[in-house]
Amino acid sequence: MNSKKSFVSVIMSSYNSINTIDEAIESIMHQTYTNLELLILDDCSNDGSYEKIEYFNKKYENIRIFRNKKNLGLTKSLNLLIERSSGDFIARQDADDLSFEKRIEEQVNEMNKYKLDFCTTRALIKDTRKKIPGISYHFPSKIVSKLKNPFIHGTLMIKKNSIKKIGSYDENFYYAQDYKLIADMFKNNFKYRKINKPLYLLNMENNISTNKKKEQDYYANCVKNNNLPNLNIEFNK
Repeated sequence: MNSKKSFVSVIMSSYNSINTIDEAIESIMHQTYTNLELLILDDCSNDGSYEKIEYFNKKYENIRIFRNKKNLGLTKSLNLLIERSSGDFIARQDADDLSFEKRIEEQVNEMNKYKLDFCTTRALIKDTRKKIPGISYHFPSKIVSKLKNPFIHGTLMIKKNSIKKIGSYDENFYYAQDYKLIADMFKNNFKYRKINKPLYLLNMENNISTNKKKEQDYYANCVKNNNLPNLNIEFNK
């Protein structure tokens, strides 16, 4: 596949992201690689962020927006975006993170050069500029995955045919859906590479991982133990 012809669908689910979504959107609109579309799904926000998304939809021709009538959560929202995407490759972008301007270009080049199913990059933490993954980056990712997700979800780029092959995100996993996806990709022996250069700026404050830590830990343990989660479990606050 010629990299000049590879069309990329960047998918972003947003819930009450009014304070961060501007920069997230602009970081995709200012990529050096321009053969892309940005699909944004508002998951029934109540903070005015959908109106802000509408503004950007009018500003840029290659943005497509959708809105859930009720809050469905990240997993189902991402699957809806995958179904609506047109790209050869699908790239993730969170509504509170930023992609550096050469991120998509470098990942498309990597995908095509090595005929990959997926690739990821390292990231910098917004406030500290610490590089992550840290030491674990230098160990085999399949081994690291027995303990934790070895990749930064927001940096994922994957062939649409490949993610469809495994049924996209497992909707039994309301949380830790990225970890489950990685486990499924490894089980299917997907070909991948990870880019050492940080091409993403990651927010680690006031997000799902910090606000829903008990839930995240429970679902992550289900991935580690190859168990289906109990969807009726209640988490004490």
